[in-house]
Amino acid sequence: MELLLSVRPGRGCTVLEARGELDMATSPQLREGLQRLVDAGDRQVVVDLAGVGFMDSSGLGALVMMFKALRDVGGRLSLAAAQPAVRNVLTITSVNRVIPVYESVQAAEADVPSTDHPPGQ
Repeated sequence: MELLLSVRPGRGCTVLEARGELDMATSPQLREGLQRLVDAGDRQVVVDLAGVGFMDSSGLGALVMMFKALRDVGGRLSLAAAQPAVRNVLTITSVNRVIPVYESVQAAEADVPSTDHPPGQ
């Protein structure tokens, strides 16, 4: 199965919607899609996993790699709307303790650090 990626502006972030399976064949596509966002200057990225029914260790590795890449440039990667099978992989591997995982894209957007106003304004 192929992986379909689409990008849209979110509230204070960029949302990357993934649909399909995240496995050894498709994880490079996810990594490249996220890297393009980093290269374009996006720093707050939410990956919408609602359309991902399966994720193996290579998909997990791509997410962790891009989490680190965003962190290294002062950004943040969040995951949202993971289906039970994908959430289970995130929990078993304790990745959910490192990368924030939200029930919905809206919840992830609500937790994006604001950069609009300096502190105290």
